[in-house]
Amino acid sequence: MKDSNLANNATTTSTSNNKKSYQTTSTSKNGYTVLLKNGQYVTSPTSGMTATDNDNSVDEDALERGLVKISKNKFSTGNYVFEEGQQISAATMTDWLKRKSKSNPDGLNPVNNGKKAADKRNPVMLEQVLEQDYLTGSGSNYKLSGISLGLAMNSVDYYQKTTDGPEYSTTISREKQEAYGKEVAEKIISRLRKKKNMKNIPIVVGLFSKTSKDSLVGGSYFSYGISEGNSSKITTWKNISEKTQVLPTVNNASPINSDDASAFNSFKTAIQNYFPNVSGVIATTRYEDGKLSQENISITTQFYGYMQIQSFTRLVLAQAKKYLAKDVPIEIKIGSVNDTQAVIYKNSSDDNYNTHIYGGE
Repeated sequence: MKDSNLANNATTTSTSNNKKSYQTTSTSKNGYTVLLKNGQYVTSPTSGMTATDNDNSVDEDALERGLVKISKNKFSTGNYVFEEGQQISAATMTDWLKRKSKSNPDGLNPVNNGKKAADKRNPVMLEQVLEQDYLTGSGSNYKLSGISLGLAMNSVDYYQKTTDGPEYSTTISREKQEAYGKEVAEKIISRLRKKKNMKNIPIVVGLFSKTSKDSLVGGSYFSYGISEGNSSKITTWKNISEKTQVLPTVNNASPINSDDASAFNSFKTAIQNYFPNVSGVIATTRYEDGKLSQENISITTQFYGYMQIQSFTRLVLAQAKKYLAKDVPIEIKIGSVNDTQAVIYKNSSDDNYNTHIYGGE
């Protein structure tokens, strides 16, 4: 569950001088300390900016979470503090995400070749650039010591042949995503190196494949590389093995892991047998190197009474402990079509589930 430990485990320290006031907030033993300024969390000016309206909310969380994980390969949580990206302005990002043209030579997306056929046109390749900053220091002195960039590449580009006409799409292969992403990465690094404070710091770049608009699962990173200080190149790219899947599978698709699929089906059957007015149970799963790393379950109910919700939540908790994986983060949301009624979650290797019933205990 995103930021689920923040309220209970956060600790803060504060230092200040006449000009600046810094606070650091630690959220977990394995996570980054977050740098606050004047008591406030600092958001990025480019947060949420995209090239098109190819928006899938489940992609956003996967893009951010995955980049933090990649960053730990270079920026240790013990030596660096985290801050949302502050180095790329909104105006610059706007230009970068547009197509390259005479009026916008800084555009990082392909020139519009004027063609309309799905396999002839130049699709929009780069959908989003996520920046994360990693700083070092203490007290009232912090400096930028590293940057991570998540390049979200479209796997599908949607377009219209005429204004307000029907929507068409161009599918983009992983090979094309990777080749174009690596090309864009070096262009961005070269531009950032022109800034004095970024000449000699490491720049980490992850390549992320976005899913289609209607996908129930988020996209995933498939490669990352590091440009060391004073270099505008990434000499070595490392492959990342991530896969996502919805359970139960549809269209006779094979599960990524049959044991995980069987465990989920047993869990699903158990709660539906007790409460037949449960209208839907769906899991989204994420795998890294073939091993389950995250499972989020959504349960849609058709009841609203307090005692029903309370009793059902306790049942779900018992069945989760019985059937679901013990060593991965799990989040279970229980709700009607319009409202979340309860949430059950646990962290990575933590066997202790936390439960919250909205409007109740």
